[in-house]
Amino acid sequence: MKKKIVVLTGAGISAESGIQTFRGANGLWEGHRIEDVASPEGWKRNRQLVLDFYNLRRRLLLSVEPNEGHKALVELEKKYHVVVITQNVDDLHERAGSSLVLHLHGELLKARSTLDESLIYDWREDITSEDKCELGFQLRPHIVWFGEMVPRMEDAALITEKADIFIVIGTSLQVYPAASLLYFAPSHSRKFLIDPNADELPSKVENLRTIKASATTGVPDLVRLLMSEV
Repeated sequence: MKKKIVVLTGAGISAESGIQTFRGANGLWEGHRIEDVASPEGWKRNRQLVLDFYNLRRRLLLSVEPNEGHKALVELEKKYHVVVITQNVDDLHERAGSSLVLHLHGELLKARSTLDESLIYDWREDITSEDKCELGFQLRPHIVWFGEMVPRMEDAALITEKADIFIVIGTSLQVYPAASLLYFAPSHSRKFLIDPNADELPSKVENLRTIKASATTGVPDLVRLLMSEV
């Protein structure tokens, strides 16, 4: 039976493909306050601003490609059972070829009904004020905003609890509840944390090895190591 690897990825892995990260030093996201473009309150205040913001991000996503970090994770599937849990809303893991991807914070290439959250549509174009669900209600980005529940969190925790190896890539581990997944991994499991700022991240976790490197260099190196062990 293949060993199970669970990978938690954050903005750092997509940043190397040209996707801007959430948390800038000035507290702004592409020139906007986070609460204005990524909260239910912001949506109520200025729906058009939110739609324009995500339309721009969707266009950007369609112009970039997976990087060596995304691609290296796919190699692990040859010898391991791999599940990628991502905080990112892009589809770069899927485009790279990962088979099992769980999106904690939603997906940019989907839209959903503002009335019924179960009405979700694949969406690659701009969302406009004229776009409605089949019940006639406005569509919104299929994104988990600040202040909203993370519906897939329980699924992610159950998956992580069964990990033989748990890998964290490109996340500051500051966004909860996603950051708590590190503590759901079994105490006996091997854990790796890959991030350029690894020195500043949690180190008092059993069996945790930190790798101070970017995703495009650190992930391929770790993948080569793990593939050589099987």
